[in-house]
Amino acid sequence: MFKLTLVAAILIFATLSSVAAPVAPPLDLVVLGSGGPGATGRAGAGYVVLVDGEPRILVDAGPGTFVRLGEAKLSLDKVDIVLLTHLHIDHTGELPGLFKARAISASGPVNLRVFGPTGHHGEGEDATFPATSRYIDLLFGPAGAYSYLRDFAAPMTIKATDLDASANAPKTPQTIYSEHGLNISAIAGHHGDAPAVIYRIDYRDQSITFSGDIDAKGIDNLSRIAQHTDLLVFNCVVLDPPGSRPVLYTLHTPPRTIGVVAAGSETKKLLLSHLSPSIDQQRASVEASIRAHYQGPVVFAEDGMRLHP
Repeated sequence: MFKLTLVAAILIFATLSSVAAPVAPPLDLVVLGSGGPGATGRAGAGYVVLVDGEPRILVDAGPGTFVRLGEAKLSLDKVDIVLLTHLHIDHTGELPGLFKARAISASGPVNLRVFGPTGHHGEGEDATFPATSRYIDLLFGPAGAYSYLRDFAAPMTIKATDLDASANAPKTPQTIYSEHGLNISAIAGHHGDAPAVIYRIDYRDQSITFSGDIDAKGIDNLSRIAQHTDLLVFNCVVLDPPGSRPVLYTLHTPPRTIGVVAAGSETKKLLLSHLSPSIDQQRASVEASIRAHYQGPVVFAEDGMRLHP
C-alpha cells in the first residue's frame, strides 16, 4: 500500500512539475531600445532575440540599450551573434558597453560573430562609412580604442563579416548563418548614403524580420525577404507626406507604405519601432494610414517590451 501511494505521489509531482514549467517559445523578441536618434526618453534602436528561451542574438545596439538590458534581467552569457543594420550612432553606440558586459558574464572564452554592411566612400556631401569589419577593428582590434577587451575578463574573439550593401548586391536573400535549425538571412537595404542590411531570423517554423532604417529604394528587397514572416519589426520615424521634413523621406518609410509592405508580404504581426516624437503624438493617424492596406496586429514598441512572433 505504501509503495503504491509513493508511486502515485511521484506521478502527481511529475505531472504538476510539467504543468508548472511551460516550454519556452522557439523565438522571443525583447525590445531594448524603441527610440530614434533624439534624446526623447527612449533608448536607441536595439533588440535581443531569445532562441528556446536563451538570449542568443543582438540586433543593433543604440545608446541606452545597456541599461534596458539590465532592467530586463537578461544575461548575455549565451549571446554569440550580433546583427548590425547600419553603422549610424543611434544603432551602434552601445556596442563597447555591451561587449564588455558579455565578457564579464562569460565562464569561458567568448566568440562573437558580427554581421553588418560593407562600407561606402562618400564624395561631395556624402558621408564615408567604414565596412563593418573595419569598424569592429577600430573599436576592438589590436590597435583599437578598446583593444583591452580581448583578454579583460575572458579571451574574446570577434569575427566580423561584411555583407554586400551596394547597389550591385544580390536581389535575393542570402543565408549568412545556419546551424542547429537556426537560419539567418540578409539582403541589402537602403538608407540614404549609409550602407544598410535587412535581416530575417528563422527557427522552428517561426520568423522575425528587421527592416532597419529604410527608404523607398530598399522596399522591394524588404518585401522579398519578409514574405510570410511572423513578425516584421519596421522602423517608423516619419509621418505620411507632407507631415515630416522632406529630407527625412530620403531616409525612412512613411506609414502608408509600411502598410503596403506588411500586407504584400503577408506579415502576421507588425511591430513599429525606432519611433520619433511625431509618431508618438499621432499614433491614431499612423495606425489608420497603415490599416488602409494591412489588417493584421499592429504594435507600437516600448523599451522593455517582450513579444512572441
